Amino acid sequence: MIVRQLVCRELTFHLCVAVRLNWSAPKMARPSSNLTEFREDFAKAKHIAIITGAGVSAESGVPTFRGQGGYWRKWQAQVMRSKMPNPAHLAIAECESRLSKQGRSVVIITQNIDELHHRAGSEHVYEIHGSLFKTRCMSCGEVKANHKSPICPALEGKGEPDPGAKDARIPVEHLPRCDRSGCNGLLRPHVVWFGETLDSDILTAVEQELEKCDLCLVVGTSSIVYPAAMFAPQVAGRGVPVAEFNMECTPATMRFKYHFEGPCGVTLPPALERHESEVI
Repeated sequence: MIVRQLVCRELTFHLCVAVRLNWSAPKMARPSSNLTEFREDFAKAKHIAIITGAGVSAESGVPTFRGQGGYWRKWQAQVMRSKMPNPAHLAIAECESRLSKQGRSVVIITQNIDELHHRAGSEHVYEIHGSLFKTRCMSCGEVKANHKSPICPALEGKGEPDPGAKDARIPVEHLPRCDRSGCNGLLRPHVVWFGETLDSDILTAVEQELEKCDLCLVVGTSSIVYPAAMFAPQVAGRGVPVAEFNMECTPATMRFKYHFEGPCGVTLPPALERHESEVI
């Protein structure tokens, strides 16, 4: 299972996942792009899991975070706050709200840390990589919303760790501190940095959602970042319909029942709109 696999070292973990994908989820015939057929599966589904990645946020103008010039090197929360939910975010939120009135559920499992799903109106969201707009105390572990940018004056103009940059040498007493009574521990962004493990409680909750879902959508994700890359193939492996919405095919595409190519803001809204069988 997902949580148990996380005890492996990073390299071993990736190898374990690769083996699992190769053997537990046999490749299917070429995925269908028949929207009418997908809509029939959508109409019957009671528990829908939607896994989202960077491709969704990219359509809101959010830059990529990886690579030499990745945005993680010069992270500025105020820049992110200027970004707005796009039609894909809004379609997901509207679908969640609408289906909840019918006794059906929609859960969003996102790799994004921009909170755009929340701003679109989604409520049932698991942020597996955390949120840019929260801080976590390194002493007591308290997580709190924090929309300050920078989160303390000493960090103004800092936070671009170019490999050749000099140490900023900020005095420790000027670093952001926890305001919980009796703590005063150092604060850090509540996000998962490269090389860190994901929150096991969130992964356990995500696994429970994936085990009960009867329809899964994979939206705007490359399917190469683990452990999220194995979520949808794991669902497909037990015969549940999985639909991929992406700009291009991914390493997992052939394991899914459906593949809809193009901008998520274009392909997703008609897929999630009210079905003729819905009475509410």
